[in-house]
Order: sequence, then structure tokens, then C-alpha cells
Amino acid sequence: MASRPAPDLAGLDPADERDLRLAGLLVLRDPPKADAAGAVRRLAALGVTVKVITGDHPAVAVRVCEQLGLPVTGVLTGADLARLDDAALPAAIERASVFARVSPEDKARLVRAQRTAGRDVAFLGDGVNDALALHAADVGISVDTGADVARDAADVLLLDKDLDVLADGVTEGRRIFANTIKYVLMGTSSNFGNMFSAAGASAFLPFLPMLPGQILLNNLIYGLSQVAIPTDRVDADQLARPAHWDLREIRRFMLTFGPLSSLFDFLAFALLLGVLHAGPTEFRTGWFVESLATQTLVVFAIRTRASPFWRSRPSRPLLAAALAAVAVAWLIPYLPVAGPLCFGPLPPVFVPVVVALTVAYLALVELAKRTLFASSDLLRPPGRAPGPTGPQQAAAPQAGTQQAGAPQARPPEASRRRRTHRRAARFTTR
Repeated sequence: MASRPAPDLAGLDPADERDLRLAGLLVLRDPPKADAAGAVRRLAALGVTVKVITGDHPAVAVRVCEQLGLPVTGVLTGADLARLDDAALPAAIERASVFARVSPEDKARLVRAQRTAGRDVAFLGDGVNDALALHAADVGISVDTGADVARDAADVLLLDKDLDVLADGVTEGRRIFANTIKYVLMGTSSNFGNMFSAAGASAFLPFLPMLPGQILLNNLIYGLSQVAIPTDRVDADQLARPAHWDLREIRRFMLTFGPLSSLFDFLAFALLLGVLHAGPTEFRTGWFVESLATQTLVVFAIRTRASPFWRSRPSRPLLAAALAAVAVAWLIPYLPVAGPLCFGPLPPVFVPVVVALTVAYLALVELAKRTLFASSDLLRPPGRAPGPTGPQQAAAPQAGTQQAGAPQARPPEASRRRRTHRRAARFTTR
């Protein structure tokens, strides 16, 4: 700030800026939020690569990165990007972590380049200049106080200007995915096994191995016990890296654990018919109890990569629901409803047999899961990250800076198809 007396000056032009007396320096400071550095570290720990894309001067962007503790591996400006063709752009993006003096078109080009390379990209921005990149990203993120065009282009609006919300979202998403996979693996393997057992038993039995009402009751008790799966704990190693939805892996689990379940069903059939000489009522009762015990308790082995499985504690609701389902299955044959359901009391000798079969089944599942989980992408272990990641935008509101990171890769065609469906959903009616 500088001045000089000019009592007779009626207008100002550049020539009047002379003979000024320095009064001082006016400095504008917009520091990062105090919790931003911790949020960036959390994202890095989750395997999310964070990059900065900004229209500001490179020195400003680098300084913000230093304040956040974000390593600067390289700096590219808009002029540098203009000299790169689309083929060379992905490699340049991998080497750099700061992109400064870029235009809105440059931001969108960076996002599209990473998506074309098969990366999952999220972009966070709150200004008019971010609208193109928000549209181009897999997930566009803005804040509720951002520009109107940025809010309209975004898929997610943050009500709090806090990057920890992004880390919380990544963690919660992986927890939900892991619990969903638990149910899918259990449901496909147990249903396939029960179908195989019923078909096999029907081939040599002179009666139905289980009545339709009994099958429905079995499915009802089993389904109710799985309602508690969303409350289950997820191991830290499953939250550390992204997992992938893969139908081939699910089919492999189904074809492994399904026949394994049927093997113990057939063993129970042999004991019921060959040793206990069970009639239709005793046979159906015995299989009902045995099948519910094995298919319900197997959740404790499938839910975790830990071996043995009891090293990872399930949630209390899941533990209570599974044990309650087994207890109900054991009690039904001795309750007044047993008659209408065509059940009957089991011979006392069959109780330890079912317990032994269940324990043996869980032990064999524990051995089988070690091989399956070791090569599975559904529940990726730590240290098996999906390779180099590209920019996924998540912006710090200060200084017009955007940050980026990408947790996992996906084929470009699948990414484009998913985005098309997501965009079209806005214009559909329920």
C-alpha cells in the first residue's frame, strides 16, 4: 500500500502512480483447514491417491501441498499439458501430483484420461471452473455452498467442508461391500448345496426329503438370522484396500462350499437311514436341524479372512441371531407346532451326531477358505493394491485447489456404461 498527496487530482491514470510513499504490505492468507492434513493421511492409508488440480500459480499449489504433508512428485502446468497428446498424458499424470494454471477444459481432460486408463476417478470442486470435470468424473463431489453449476454437476454434495467425510465415506462403503459379499457368498453356496442335496436325496428316497412348508420355514429362519449381517464388524485388512465385485469369484465359492455342504448332508442322510433307521418324519426333522445348523453357523467362517475364524469377533447382533436360529431349529420338533409342520422329536443319539457333523463341517470350510480367499479379489488382503492409481478429485475449498485420488481400476467400457446409467437416472420417473 502506498500514497501521495494529490489535492487537485480529479481523475486517475497509470501516469499518476509516481512519487508514492510506501505505507506497508497487504498480505492475503488462506491457510488449509487444521484437519485437512489428517484427512489426506487417512485417504492415503485407504489406498486413495490424492492429487491437486488448480488454476492457481504452481508455487501456491506446492505450498498448500507442503502444508498438508502431501508429497509433490512433479508439477505440470496448463502449458505443459497442451504439449502432451492423449497417448502420453496418462504416464505424465502418474509422475506428477500437482497440476497448476490449468483451464476448466484441462481439468476435464485429466479426468477423462484417467478414466480411459481404467481408473476410478472422483473429483471435488466448488467453482464454475470445476463443472466440466465434475461431469467427466465417475463421482462428482461438491459442497452445498458451491456455485450453482458445480452443485448441479455433482453427484454428491457435502454438507460439511471436511475432507474427513470423504475418508469416512470410503471406509463405510468398503464395510458395506464386505458385509454384502458375506451374505452373497453364504446365500449362493448354501442354496446351491441344499438344492443339490434335495435333488440327490429325491433320486433314491421313496418320500420327499423335506416338505414344501418345511423348506419355506427353513428359509425363513435362515433369512431372519442374516438380517443382522449389516451390523457385523469388518476386519481392518478388508477396509485397507478396495475390493472388487467379480461374479467368477462368487461362482467359485458357490461351487466349492455348495458341494461341501451337500457332502455333510449326504453323510447325515446315511446316518439317519442306515444307522438310526429313520422314517419320513424323523428324516425330515433331522435334516431340517442339521441343514440349519451348518448353513447358519458357516457365516462365522466366511465373514473373515482370519484363521481360525474365532480370532475375529462378530458383532453381538449377528452372534445372537445365528445362535437363536440354531436354537429355534432344535426346539421346533419339541414344540406344539411340530405336529402341524410334520416334525417329530429326534432320537437322543442323533443330537451328538449333528453337533459332530456341524463341527467337522466348519473345520473343513475353514481349511477350504484359506485357499479361496488367498486368490480372491472379492476380499483383497493388505499389500495387494490394484496397481498405480490416477487422479480422483477431492477439493480443499481453500485457495481454489482440487485434490485427486483413485482407489481401483475398472475396464473403460464398464465405466462408461455405468456412468451412462447413472446420468440417465436423473431424468427418469419412479
